[in-house]
Amino acid sequence: MRVARQRSIVGRVQAQGTATTEELASLCGVSIATVRRDLIELETLGALRRVHGGAIPADVADADAVRGFAEVAATDAADKTVVARRGAALVRDGDCVVLDIGTTTMLLAKELRGRPITVVTASLAVFDVLRDDDAVELILLGGVVRRTYHSLVGSLTEDAARQVHGSHVFLGASGVRADGTVLDTTAVEVPVKRALLRAADTAVLLVDRHKMPGTGSLRVCEAGAVDVLVTNEGADPATLAACRAAGTEVILG
Repeated sequence: MRVARQRSIVGRVQAQGTATTEELASLCGVSIATVRRDLIELETLGALRRVHGGAIPADVADADAVRGFAEVAATDAADKTVVARRGAALVRDGDCVVLDIGTTTMLLAKELRGRPITVVTASLAVFDVLRDDDAVELILLGGVVRRTYHSLVGSLTEDAARQVHGSHVFLGASGVRADGTVLDTTAVEVPVKRALLRAADTAVLLVDRHKMPGTGSLRVCEAGAVDVLVTNEGADPATLAACRAAGTEVILG
């Protein structure tokens, strides 16, 4: 029974790129404590790697340990600003919007300064942009501080995300695959993104042209799981066509 259970755990982690302890406990019909013991044993065997709140495949690296927030923010900044500005145009005064972790959502926060809106976020970068703005009601989700990427992560963050609801959630990503699948590179942030997907009426993905198509080691969601894709001129036409075919509205900034 233990061998079969651990085989199921490894299979789920490999298939999804990441899995939480709660998800694995539900899959196997056992307690979280049992899953944690399994993960310790499987990590010792080299079958996977434990991260806060779950596990990832053994060969997946944490990209943010290599490239910090400041370096990522400086990359393609002009393109990201165009996308952020176009995303801000979707927000109306009085809206409650949920902002994901990431450099593009930080730029979106700058575009939203001075607006009479509510912003919910797990991003410390977004918090820093809006903390002194009296026009914006700012709600910070709790969690474990991830200093390398100015974010809050973990089960506390995911639980808090399930308690809020907005008109729009604005998500970032490492890239969009040619078939429209949304990808990321950071295992501890993928479960937060999945929780945020369900936290608003409309899910908006903000990705600049360099991420269309793009790369990433972990799947956030399938094509069509986001309602709106905001990118800029120069994004790959075939990838955009795949997104439209999956039912996602595409907006070019």
